[in-house]
Amino acid sequence: MQQQILEALTRGANSDALATARDFVATNPDDPQAHRLLALAAGATGDVAAAQASIDRAIALAPDDADLHFQRAGLLVGAGQVDIAHEALRATVELDPNQLRAYILQAQLAIGRNDLDEAARLARLAARIDEEHPLLRTVEGMLALRAGAVDKAVAVLSQAAERAPDDLQPRYALGFAYMAKGHLAFAEQAFRSVLAKLPDAGMLRAMIAELLWRQGHAAAAADELAPLLADPATATTALRRFAGELNLAAGRNERALPLLQGALADNPGDQRTVSALTEAWRRMGLAQDARRTLDAALATSPDIDALWHARMVFMSDLDEGDALVARWRETLPASLAALEAEMTLHLSNARSDEAENVARAIAELAPGHEHAGLRLLLGEVRRAPKDAIARIEEMLLQGGLAPQRQQLLHEWRALAFDALDQPESTVALWTAQHRVVMDERLPLPELTAPRTDWPERAQPTGKEAPVAFLVGAPGSLVERLAAILSGSLTTFRGDRFGPSAPPDALQHYSTPLRLASRELSPGNVASSWQMALPARGIKADVVDWLLWWDNALVALLRDQLPQARLVVALRDPRDMLLDWLAFGAATPMRIESPRLAAEWLAASLVQVADLHEQDLVPHSLVRMDDIADKPRAVAGLLGDALGISLPTPPPGLFGTDRLPAGRWRSYAGPLAGEFAILQPVARRLGYPES
Repeated sequence: MQQQILEALTRGANSDALATARDFVATNPDDPQAHRLLALAAGATGDVAAAQASIDRAIALAPDDADLHFQRAGLLVGAGQVDIAHEALRATVELDPNQLRAYILQAQLAIGRNDLDEAARLARLAARIDEEHPLLRTVEGMLALRAGAVDKAVAVLSQAAERAPDDLQPRYALGFAYMAKGHLAFAEQAFRSVLAKLPDAGMLRAMIAELLWRQGHAAAAADELAPLLADPATATTALRRFAGELNLAAGRNERALPLLQGALADNPGDQRTVSALTEAWRRMGLAQDARRTLDAALATSPDIDALWHARMVFMSDLDEGDALVARWRETLPASLAALEAEMTLHLSNARSDEAENVARAIAELAPGHEHAGLRLLLGEVRRAPKDAIARIEEMLLQGGLAPQRQQLLHEWRALAFDALDQPESTVALWTAQHRVVMDERLPLPELTAPRTDWPERAQPTGKEAPVAFLVGAPGSLVERLAAILSGSLTTFRGDRFGPSAPPDALQHYSTPLRLASRELSPGNVASSWQMALPARGIKADVVDWLLWWDNALVALLRDQLPQARLVVALRDPRDMLLDWLAFGAATPMRIESPRLAAEWLAASLVQVADLHEQDLVPHSLVRMDDIADKPRAVAGLLGDALGISLPTPPPGLFGTDRLPAGRWRSYAGPLAGEFAILQPVARRLGYPES
């Protein structure tokens, strides 16, 4: 139907396009694209008011779709100037070639159809009449913007806005040009000036909210939507979901929850709503509420994979998980998502053979399925390493692989050589792969010099919210502690390792050095950290996973956060180096050579030894050596370190096995020099010399 409407508009059969578009909307009343096409068809017949009403409805259904707002901007060009049909516009031009506004409106309609060549032709004709007319310049600016000439669009539209300061069309289009340029504050200002004089464009608030969000002002963005949420005519399902997402980003979980629950009730199949609501429940510790709501939704909408997947997140135990997957597969026997969930569940139960059987079923249903294929290949790496090496090398020779997939295959090829007890070849492969990705990695942080003149420890008053920092050098398996906390503690934050990292001082590479040089005070760092907590969804207590540890931060804890506790993941330093070479690290640090990595790791662990021996701050060492593959044991030690009781994690939570404790001894030949560098600090930390 969409193509039929567009084809009718292209050949000038506007009445046919309008009739088809109305039918499309009647059968798809909640589809924003249906209303967008109706707006195009209505505009083509000259009914500008109906066109604007339709595009406003489309925006209400998809409030954060910038393309819909852009189309509305186009409808404003010439709005209120035309009360005749599109065919009459052609007649007007034929009778009087100097009818500038007719050309402009035709050009605007062509832009709406994405017929940029026709729009440019009409703009050239209009330029013969008045090449400096602000409306013509607006059309030219919009064309430049659609063509990707952003600088030209900004210049042309700025000039049009200056020449016609009371005309809103150039200013509206200028807002989009500023957006494309990345000047979000200017875009916001331009749209606000339009909204101030055109209050009927209320859905423009959604675009302003989007801009506020992109500037990092999630709470202000959510507040911007309040008038729209208060009006039943504009409080659409999509707008409530958007507002819920914004409140969630602002850490206002209590405000987000009812908005997202309402959106789910209206549209249980919307993946964004389900994902956001799942996060809200998780943050607020409302597992029982989540189970009840999702069970009710599944009772009426059992054919939606997203609901089943979310319900699996809140399974009370693994037995219930098995039952849920069985129901899911029975209800949707052709569901690939159900099979994927079953494979994941088997892995969580440490049922590798069952997981591989499901992976085979997935591969049969969806040949080329990445995760299933990788699961089968990993099993081959363990059982038949020679065959796995041959397969991996064949896959690498074929080419066309995504960089992440290539890196994983290189990693598994090295593991296959490790399984064959060929340490020299394994180290050579590790080293070569690190050189390939070196430019994509962060430089090793410069560590501060040892210090003895620490601030006096401030005394906690007992009123402070509990704070803990999770740290671990590369190879310590700190990410396994994070996995346990992520699934069991709503106040844990691992967002420093994702796309929405907090913009506080603890995220900056230079902070430890600036603290050590006294250029930055502990109070400045503490203030920066505390100010960022609300946007991270934290009101009080928090367990914050840091990118890396430097003893310069001791001053921060002693002076500003006396209630804070440091939780340090630790293993034998030589196993840590081996793991870092084999698997990389959560903080993607650059390895130029095994020796340089060993030198940095030794210096980092010397700081841990100093911290521990001198008891510089309250801390716990969580030694992972003998429990690295035992989630329950790790959870027990981690709970003791934090002074809390953590729920029992699933046995397969950690996924792929890593190299076992003591494996470093098999590499004593090719890495002899590196292990010699690490031996002194290993001894200080309580590990044997050999």
